[in-house]
Amino acid sequence: MRSDETRALGALAGRLAGEVTDRIEELHRAIARRSFRGAVAAPARRAHDAIAAGAYAAVRLGAGTAARGAGLVLAAVSDQQRPPLASSPSGAFAQAALGGIIGDTLTGAEAPLAIPMAFRHRGEDVPPRALHRVLPRPTGKIIIFIHGLCESESSWRLFRERNGGETYGSRLHAELGYTPLWLRYNSGLHISENGGRLSDLLDETVAAWEVPVEQIALVGHSMGGLVARSACHRGETTGAAWTPSLRHVFHLGAPHLGASLEQAANAAGWALGKLGETRPVARVLELRSAGMKDLRYGALVDEDWHGADPDALLDDRCTDVPLFASANHYVISAKLNGPLGGFAGDLLVRRASAEGQGPARRIAFELDNVRHLPGLNHFQLLNHPEVYERMRAWLTAPPAGRAQLPPGMTRLPAPPHAL
Repeated sequence: MRSDETRALGALAGRLAGEVTDRIEELHRAIARRSFRGAVAAPARRAHDAIAAGAYAAVRLGAGTAARGAGLVLAAVSDQQRPPLASSPSGAFAQAALGGIIGDTLTGAEAPLAIPMAFRHRGEDVPPRALHRVLPRPTGKIIIFIHGLCESESSWRLFRERNGGETYGSRLHAELGYTPLWLRYNSGLHISENGGRLSDLLDETVAAWEVPVEQIALVGHSMGGLVARSACHRGETTGAAWTPSLRHVFHLGAPHLGASLEQAANAAGWALGKLGETRPVARVLELRSAGMKDLRYGALVDEDWHGADPDALLDDRCTDVPLFASANHYVISAKLNGPLGGFAGDLLVRRASAEGQGPARRIAFELDNVRHLPGLNHFQLLNHPEVYERMRAWLTAPPAGRAQLPPGMTRLPAPPHAL
């Protein structure tokens, strides 16, 4: 871990210590208010409140100072030239989890812990202009892998021991000539922010690519599928240079209509906030990142969250964002076996949401481009033979006209710049 990351970790620990102390004090005060009822108890309550305020202030100051001081001391004996936290698999996992939970608040002194969007190679960020130095013989076909919430580019290597040590990217490179690029990003930011950044990054990549780009494919797991859709929308509306090359977009367990777990967290926070004694727990729940809250109903554009209360009870303000018309869009959903699968889907995303077929909103995925794989969980979609074979079949299928849409769906015309 670099010295700036150690210092940032101390700053973060100090802030969180203050947050925890605030919540405990809030709980204490709520219980005290219920205990010291009536005029007779007022003097005792005033004395109690004064003593408690002083005690909590001392704890807040002491814990925060100790945490920040420890970070400064460790930073002083650390080397800035040491490998960064994300260079190791365990460090990358920890940073990705932290980013997914509170990544949108990692600013100022904590900024070194925030994850910048970048393509990754062997644990390091690689800017588009330097990709040719690390990629052997790049081809005109690029496939970008976009991880989900609290994940990193390393997540695509999960379960590879069961698949001959291969990933989707390595197999598609060997068998179909696609050059894989592994994206890493701060999943705690708004999905629309990451979508805009991805669109800009793809523009830079196409401009710097050594050979003419014939086609681009995007593969998104979970939140990554929503980031891909947001990037497509941003690229289409701005006339980005990369969009005419976009041919395929894969959505693996993406919560297009929302994630049940986030909806449950929202409802729980709202309910807990109604009582003074449980309100501190609600405040802790509300600390989760903007990216997490965007998963409630699949928010893809700035208008879905700008100016809105992020903790309003089950408020679906999401815009109906059309699919990028000149690309093929594919969906793979999964479901656990048994009764749990009927309730929880693949563990985190239910089938109807992954396939965009809800009672109020429907997404125009073509029926021939949707596959359901029972017996798999959410994370097995990152690396599974059945998923790969379906992806490969779609990528090698000859153009055969436009397939059937679900009932009630209409196809939008392609944007002029993509014709």
